[in-house]
Amino acid sequence: MNHTAPIAHDLFGISWFDVNLANLFMVAVSSAIVFILSVIASRKLQMRPTGLQNFMEWIVEFVKGIISDTMDWKTGKIFLPLGLTLITYILVSNLLGVATVGVIGHDLWWKSPTADATLTLTLSGMVILLTHFYGIKIQGMKHYLKGYVSPAPIMLPFKIIEEFTNTLTLGLRLFGNIYAGEVLLGLLVGLAGSNALGFLGAALPMLAWQGFSVFIGGIQAFVFTMLTMVYLSHKVSSDH
Repeated sequence: MNHTAPIAHDLFGISWFDVNLANLFMVAVSSAIVFILSVIASRKLQMRPTGLQNFMEWIVEFVKGIISDTMDWKTGKIFLPLGLTLITYILVSNLLGVATVGVIGHDLWWKSPTADATLTLTLSGMVILLTHFYGIKIQGMKHYLKGYVSPAPIMLPFKIIEEFTNTLTLGLRLFGNIYAGEVLLGLLVGLAGSNALGFLGAALPMLAWQGFSVFIGGIQAFVFTMLTMVYLSHKVSSDH
């Protein structure tokens, strides 16, 4: 895949402020899709849900189950909107680059935004910051800070390191799985476009890998949301 990223260099005259325009575009596309689907699913609510409303209600119950498995529902119910946003946004983002890619000139504009480590690490960083915020809000500053030196003060450096490793593993796990899938799809597309024999040899593996990529995209959305709730439970639950 000999494609380049459309980069805006020195944005606003700041020498180090370079922005990947494709990332901004795909983030906007993912957000718009999630917003539109949510509005359509909730426009005409029925007692007996059908179609998209039925699917969205299943997602709500699924996220409720994730939260209930990681913490007390009385404490965790405030995280339902966060869980719903994460799982739908990440799922949509993971799947955008499965069916096709969009190239203008030599610049790759259409891809899965989660195939870029910048986005996934930003998401994981925001999640970790939220865990600290809610930990302090729910437990109080004194009790929250006490958790860093429990059961012994020697645990302090290890728990600080854990915060950084949680951020890295949460973001890089998502990035690695989606990026690897898109790289392989790109190789298969290149093989299929080389000649007739290449098309015949790549067509079936490409279809199989696209199906598998949909499965991986769903699994990674679930894993990211599950780990987010696990990290939150460690901060807000009194028994941790």
